[in-house]
Amino acid sequence: MAIPRAAKTQRRTRIQEEKEERILEAALDVFSVNGFRGSTIDQIAEAAGMSKPNLLYYFRTKEAIHRQLIDRVLTTWLEPLRVFDAAGDPESEIRSYIRRKLEMARDFPRESRLFANEILQGAPRIEDELKGPLKELVDEKAEVIRTWARAGKIARCDPYHLIFSIWSTTQHYADFDVQVRAVLGQAHSGDGRFEDAARFLEQLFMNGLRVRA
Repeated sequence: MAIPRAAKTQRRTRIQEEKEERILEAALDVFSVNGFRGSTIDQIAEAAGMSKPNLLYYFRTKEAIHRQLIDRVLTTWLEPLRVFDAAGDPESEIRSYIRRKLEMARDFPRESRLFANEILQGAPRIEDELKGPLKELVDEKAEVIRTWARAGKIARCDPYHLIFSIWSTTQHYADFDVQVRAVLGQAHSGDGRFEDAARFLEQLFMNGLRVRA
């Protein structure tokens, strides 16, 4: 994880921690709209309401700010998959995972778009994490799904594409939020759309995973 410059030289004070969070919050706004390449330190400093030299005291480079945000996103985004429990009831675990991913799309849309922008650019700053810790976690949970299928608890399926499908359908509501609200119209574009989506996606996935007689 990237360490803010101030943290390397001394123990951070409460004010320093608050300023670092202010910078990261502003950078999240800027990066989620413009992507990494389209964002500048000047834009982030302006959004944070501080001078560029002051910002650079805390983070030496745009890359350092972006890296810390990406590290946070990866930690937060993968937590629902980490708690995917092999000992649990498959239907309950999958339903819970769908709902938690939709809750994250609702509560962390900027983080989702930040991550999507990085992937669309070829993941140059997180390729090692994708091929390392992320792959290891997905491999582990894919085996959980295979075990459920072998035990006859769910229908046989490709576990990787099941996980990819849950990712894509749930994160759509963050990454394409403007489109979703435009199509649904004002009457159906409130937070209730996430509950509607949860019910539909639960039905969609569980029908596909139901063991047929």
